[in-house]
Amino acid sequence: GASNATTVLRSWEVIYTSLEVLIAVGCCLGNMLVIWAVWSCRALSQTTFCFVASLAVADLLVGAVAVPFAVVVDGRLKTSFHCCLFISCVVIVLTQASVHSLLAIAVDRYLRVYNPLRYRGAVKKKHLWTAVTICWLSAFILGLIPMLGWHKKDTTTAENSTITCHFITVIHMSYMVNFNFLACILTPTIIMMVLYLLLFNMISKQLRKGVGIRAVESMSFYHKERRLAYSLALVLVLFAVCWLPLHIMNTLDYYMIVKVPPVAFHVGILLSHANSAINPIVYAFKVPKIKMNIFLTFNIQTTL
Repeated sequence: GASNATTVLRSWEVIYTSLEVLIAVGCCLGNMLVIWAVWSCRALSQTTFCFVASLAVADLLVGAVAVPFAVVVDGRLKTSFHCCLFISCVVIVLTQASVHSLLAIAVDRYLRVYNPLRYRGAVKKKHLWTAVTICWLSAFILGLIPMLGWHKKDTTTAENSTITCHFITVIHMSYMVNFNFLACILTPTIIMMVLYLLLFNMISKQLRKGVGIRAVESMSFYHKERRLAYSLALVLVLFAVCWLPLHIMNTLDYYMIVKVPPVAFHVGILLSHANSAINPIVYAFKVPKIKMNIFLTFNIQTTL
């Protein structure tokens, strides 16, 4: 019985690691394409695509940094306590950067439709870079809070200065559940959902009116906005679907409502990482400007 359980556990570890490697490769390739598409196309230099690029950078770093770190903090490495804590915090920072980029996208789309003429004139390149910098700086501050003291007790001693690095042996679940989930992830997700609902409501009202000066131009603007808003709302829904299971499991486990099995946590972690590989697929098929640029890139490569 015990040897069978060990074999099953080993097999699951191999499957889990293989899936993480596949997700990491998908994150890196897909998001590099999106960043390239945004960078190389002048038409994509409008505000939203600046934040889309910021989200793609966060997703690329999930594949290049967070996934390898997550595999390492699954008990595969002996490190000092604070090194393990730092590795775990980096994973949290990148999630937070994704949330902040998604929030910036939602606010940007809402303001663009709420007051199109004023917003277009008011937003300059420097404002964009300031907003992106705020997204990342705040993500670093919120994600590195455990480094400042909100962490589990350091069990290392002078004689035994290393620990087997596990996320849950260094990061306090009260931080993950009460602060990271409820304040830093759930609250912005609810705000974004409300913004998109208001946005769709505004667009529908304008399309129902369909009168006034330059009505045809105006209708075309709102139709375009609605199409793009649907795609970006889909990105938000996928984020919620991919991230909420892991955080709900953390919450249930922390408050001892349900004992969550380790395999379920691993599935939740895989799902949360997969989110970073899914976003580029949504952009490539749903956002016309990015889609066109990605296909143009491929055509140029194949004709060279």
